[in-house]
Amino acid sequence: MASAWQENCALWQNRPLSTRWMCLPCRPSPARTAFAGMRLACPSPMPLSRRSLLSAAASLAAALAAAPAAHAAPGAGKPWPAAGPITLIVPFGAGSDVDATARLIAEKLGARLHQSVVVDNVPASGGVLGVSKVARSHADGYTLLLGFDGPVSIAQLVNSSVRYDAERDLAPVGLTTVAPMVIVARPGLPVHNLNELISMARARPGALTYATPGVGTVLHLAMERLQERARIRLVHVPYRGVAQVTSEVMGGQVDLGILMTTGATPLVQQKKLEGVGVTSAQRIDVIPEVMSFAEAPDLKGFELEAWTGLFAPARTPEPVVSRLAAELAEVLKLPEVRKRLQDSGATPGSGTPATFAQFLKKEKASYTQIVKSANIQVE
Repeated sequence: MASAWQENCALWQNRPLSTRWMCLPCRPSPARTAFAGMRLACPSPMPLSRRSLLSAAASLAAALAAAPAAHAAPGAGKPWPAAGPITLIVPFGAGSDVDATARLIAEKLGARLHQSVVVDNVPASGGVLGVSKVARSHADGYTLLLGFDGPVSIAQLVNSSVRYDAERDLAPVGLTTVAPMVIVARPGLPVHNLNELISMARARPGALTYATPGVGTVLHLAMERLQERARIRLVHVPYRGVAQVTSEVMGGQVDLGILMTTGATPLVQQKKLEGVGVTSAQRIDVIPEVMSFAEAPDLKGFELEAWTGLFAPARTPEPVVSRLAAELAEVLKLPEVRKRLQDSGATPGSGTPATFAQFLKKEKASYTQIVKSANIQVE
């Protein structure tokens, strides 16, 4: 059935019935509304000219191009974070200490933001791949990083192939945890504390071996600083992960290992490995029998702790960073969160984006000194 305007359209009326569908203004189209103006001008006995056809085709192309764009971003125009879920990149494998912290933070942060926070593990290249992914992401608040010392602050110092600069490419949001590291000794090694370790190492230079999860990790840097301060020489045996370090020390293949508090605590508590020292200024509550580095006469003032923190891509709008920082601060005050972090040997973070940025600069300066002194480079 013809519409009222078709009945008044000379061009439409003069076409044979079999070809009326070819009349461009009348052809069914998802962008038909684009021809509203043409329909008003269409009642003409003159056939459509080539110019008219080209003009109509251009209008159709523009309309079709605009149609998908209007639906490409269903959350477009909505204030952050209402437009969609937030992705939290974790540059470490599932089941790791960093991953456990990330999932705890994601759950509580999502509840406060009334938006899903989805953890995405990107563990390759010692965490460098995950940090690179965030550094290249849109600075819109929908991609975040739960970063840690290795790939954020150390990688660029020891690996010339790392292309990002964390100070330039990431926006600090807040410090989430700090935790000391623990030196453990294999079963049967007659070493029970740092003083005994230093004495044995001095008596047998280069005879004792120690394992870490890799060259250039904060655990490796801690052992290099220990050797420099105590004037001892140990042999580094790097592995590909924490699990290998633990099994090799427990099996007696290496004399010593250095682990994060979360990994070392149950092993020390269950007497599977001997706790030799923690890299903090004071002893920690979960393994109070293990002396701190600062207690050893040769290591006065020694303190080096691992950390994790929340980051956004650089140039993320300041209101988004401020909101994230405020919500993170509230999450870290929750009794449940504090207990879970403290039970693992970590201390919940605090502060603002500005204080976190200052913390990062201080830590990087310390790492730089160790890397240069020990000439650490990833081959």
